[in-house]
Amino acid sequence: MGINRTRDRVARTVLETGPTTAAALAQALGLTPAAVRRHLDALLAAGLVEEREPRATATRGRGRPARLFAVTDTGRDTFDQDYDDLAASALRFLAETGGREAVGAFARQRVAELEARYRPAVEAAPADERVGALAAALAADGYAAAARPTGSGPDAGGQPTGHQLCQHHCPVGHVAEEFPELCEAETEVFARLLGTHVQRLATIAHGDGVCTTFVPRGAAPTATAPRTSDTEESL
Repeated sequence: MGINRTRDRVARTVLETGPTTAAALAQALGLTPAAVRRHLDALLAAGLVEEREPRATATRGRGRPARLFAVTDTGRDTFDQDYDDLAASALRFLAETGGREAVGAFARQRVAELEARYRPAVEAAPADERVGALAAALAADGYAAAARPTGSGPDAGGQPTGHQLCQHHCPVGHVAEEFPELCEAETEVFARLLGTHVQRLATIAHGDGVCTTFVPRGAAPTATAPRTSDTEESL
């Protein structure tokens, strides 16, 4: 996490125990309350933890209720590297034993659940709002996604030529650097959900600041691709 070992212990304890007080942390870690507060102040400044109000039902004696500290999404992401290492090791083993085709099959299976959950919301939206509906579904899952019209000109009659679907967070970005099959499977899902060809312009896995997918306006739908569940049924 780029912090000293004691601060790392403080952050990990907050992550593992959930919202907790400085006094409880001090007792759990065998540190003085003053030392814990110094580390919490540094974690707060770095955006890795945040303060929360105690529950209304919490009771204390006289005085101000003790502040609770919880790990932020940013702080949680800093611990994801451990899981990334495990996932990368598992995929390396899969590639060695089953080949890259096995990695691709795993990647497609991984996004099948997303496709199944997103499809009702996307298909319920008007045709010109489906990119936005997909972005909203992704955002709800923590991808920090948004969609916006892009491109215009005389040939387009002053109208946007399409939409850009931008994902500012990727939970598998580190692993996808080594296994682009994860990105490819996700792009295939976008095309099936939107019923048209899409083009991946940038990815966090390749060092870009955001994953960007271009969805052309009024493009001819792609040939109907079997959904993952259909493919599985035919096996």
